[in-house]
Amino acid sequence: MSLPYKGSLIPLAKNLRNNATRHERHLWYDFLREYPVRFQRQKTIGNYIVDFYCHSAKLVVELDGSQHYMDNGLCRDKERDNFLNEQGLSVIRISNADIDTNFTGVCEYIDKEVKHSLSQLR
Repeated sequence: MSLPYKGSLIPLAKNLRNNATRHERHLWYDFLREYPVRFQRQKTIGNYIVDFYCHSAKLVVELDGSQHYMDNGLCRDKERDNFLNEQGLSVIRISNADIDTNFTGVCEYIDKEVKHSLSQLR
């Protein structure tokens, strides 16, 4: 299954990859880059760019800073998650605070979700 994407977002996605946040860099370089199931960074899907995407598990990992917990951020995230769910994807959201204070737990959580998704797809 091919996911829809907006080609005009690709340069922005590349820019976001090159200018990742501290939390995105930490998760990528210290866990996801060497994870045995392939993840992509800043993947365009529809009109959105997701932080991390695992095609084989149909899983999106979003890192959320403080702006995601304000009313308009929550509303945008709900709309985005609904679209991604309609594409057959699961979305997990992780706060930047969790990356800072419980990185091992975050990695274990992502691993559990990937394994669960893969077992459901077989």
